[in-house]
Amino acid sequence: MKLAEIQVSYHPKICDKPQIKSSQVAYELIKPLYNEYILQYKEILRVLYYNTSNRVLGYHIHSIGSDTGTVVSVKQVIGIALKVTSCGLILVHNHPSGNTKPSEQDIELTKRIKEADGIFEIQVLDHLIIGDGYYSMADNWVI
Repeated sequence: MKLAEIQVSYHPKICDKPQIKSSQVAYELIKPLYNEYILQYKEILRVLYYNTSNRVLGYHIHSIGSDTGTVVSVKQVIGIALKVTSCGLILVHNHPSGNTKPSEQDIELTKRIKEADGIFEIQVLDHLIIGDGYYSMADNWVI
């Protein structure tokens, strides 16, 4: 009988880890990763992972969808957080329509991730929606 080997790796770059002090700072960090063509073409969910000082450990692309949506695995979001021993995360995705208002699916996904992360003491700091500007669920008391 042969068994598959499971390997887990995280190779953080030795560099300044920017500190997230507001949704504006998070937006300014992540916005350059969404070029204008992609912003209007397909929905992409990235997650910023951070440490106890709210310093960014890195980001991961969790889902690339179509112009109308994307599918996200809560278990994969949590899995990456655990791999990098993250204390918290910020969800970020774009709406190709440009409308930054969260959909019911956006709010439900955020609640599911927040509930699951709570078990592991990982804080969901925010969920940003990028379009014509950005929308912060934390700033608007949605989460």
